[in-house]
Amino acid sequence: MEKVDCLVIGAGAVGLAIARALALAGREVIVLERENAIGTGVSSRNSEVIHAGMYYPRGSLKAGLCVRGNRLLRDYAQSHGVPFRMTGKLIVATGTDDEARLRAILDAGHANGVAGLHQISASAVRAMEPELFCTAALLSPDTGIVDSHALMLSYQGEAEAHGANIVFRAPLEAGRQVDDGAEIQVGGDDPIALHARTLVIAAGLSSCRVATMLGIPDVPTPYFCKGNYFSLTGKSPFGRLVYPLPTKDGLGTHYTLDLAGRGRFGPDVEWITQENYTVDPRRGDSFYAAIRNYWPGLKDGALEPSYCGIRPKISAPGDTPGDFLIRGPREHGAAGVVALYGIESPGLTASLAIAERVAAMLMAGG
Repeated sequence: MEKVDCLVIGAGAVGLAIARALALAGREVIVLERENAIGTGVSSRNSEVIHAGMYYPRGSLKAGLCVRGNRLLRDYAQSHGVPFRMTGKLIVATGTDDEARLRAILDAGHANGVAGLHQISASAVRAMEPELFCTAALLSPDTGIVDSHALMLSYQGEAEAHGANIVFRAPLEAGRQVDDGAEIQVGGDDPIALHARTLVIAAGLSSCRVATMLGIPDVPTPYFCKGNYFSLTGKSPFGRLVYPLPTKDGLGTHYTLDLAGRGRFGPDVEWITQENYTVDPRRGDSFYAAIRNYWPGLKDGALEPSYCGIRPKISAPGDTPGDFLIRGPREHGAAGVVALYGIESPGLTASLAIAERVAAMLMAGG
């Protein structure tokens, strides 16, 4: 059995950021990825938004890691030539009964340290976005968009430049936690048995399954929440991101841009039991009513199916949304193992901050 220092399971944005942080700290790092490329799952099927951090409870990991990650990500993108743009975001109330909820988001954002978040009037919104209807809104200047694939390529390149090795088509077939790390059996093109002194599980939708395979205690129950996106045919109506008030399951059917200026709406909420990346065109029927609450000018037939992603939830449908769960040996008792569960939005924004936290946990012995 070959011995290695650090194994990272999963080559998405978070796994690659962790591999980079550990490699920069001088650790020997191998990343195992079951697919044939980086970021083919959660990391490539999202809105590519740089979140500011106003939606999450004060003191939660999501709040702290999002706010710090926002700053780290913008600095990183600027210094490493990763395309991004700080578009700003409007969170809109469309009725006077919604304005108390808008104020609660503002208060939460201030408590979390979100910079620049403030409330503006409906007339100020119309001056900025003439086609947008609302009764009041929050403006978040620290919200933007990023090229997620370019970001992951940059993480990969920097990790590899500092000695990390990323192995594709390398699925885990078996494993167990042992007193001094973990032993795993890797399948794929070149099957091998490995003993890792340190193991980081950053496998997105598969994190709970991998941890269970290894016998890690107290693994949460996973739930899959699919989100479908529909693209807008024709000219984009807004220059900023537009979000309605959140629902119990997510941030509502919002409007985002890509870096080429193309508009899209989503995601919706579809609870599923197995991975499925087909967008049912009929789901678009419910988008029109939701969008017309804040964009009455949306024309019939203007939306077409685009893509979908799956959120790796660790809270059941109808429950209060769960926080990120990052457990090391002090929490689960498995020596040398750090497991990340429920890394949904704002995981992309928080990726560098999550990596910073995991590296610090490992340097401190978990």
